[in-house]
Order: sequence, then structure tokens, then C-alpha cells
Amino acid sequence: MPGVGELLVTIMRMFLFALFGRLILDYIRMFARSWQPRGVFLFLAEAIYSITDKPTALVRKFVPPLRLGSVSLDLSFLVLFFGVQLLIPLAARL
Repeated sequence: MPGVGELLVTIMRMFLFALFGRLILDYIRMFARSWQPRGVFLFLAEAIYSITDKPTALVRKFVPPLRLGSVSLDLSFLVLFFGVQLLIPLAARL
């Protein structure tokens, strides 16, 4: 029977895959603005955004965007991605 640490690690790894999927979807939307997901891709995109929106918005409250002249860079995704990466080894020790 898996322990609490193994369960947390599995959940966090699945969340990392969802974050990676969000990164891919965001790049697709950035480079192909007219692209709209259909069928199975629509279901996957909706699931990925549903899973990752709330944690990203929470981090965005505490990490302000980085101003680079007239451009604003949102760092919440990076902070969340590396934060989860750092939490995985800690959860594995439980």
C-alpha cells in the first residue's frame, strides 16, 4: 500500500505534467492565434486550464509581474513550476 509521501509525489508529478501541457497550449495560442481546440483536444485543454488556473492565480497574487520597459513578464508560472519541483523531494521523504 503506497504511503502518503508516494501519493503526494504522484499528485505533484501529475500537476507538473498539467503545467507542462499548459505551457504548450499557451505557446500554441501565442503563435497560432486563430487555433481553437476541438474534440478531444478541447476536453484536454479545458481540464489542463481547470487544474492549473487556481494555483497560478494564487501565486500571481504574491509574485508581481516583472517590468521590462513597456513589457510585463508574468513570473507566476515559473515560480509555481520550480516550487513544485522543489516540493517533490520533500514529499518523497514522508
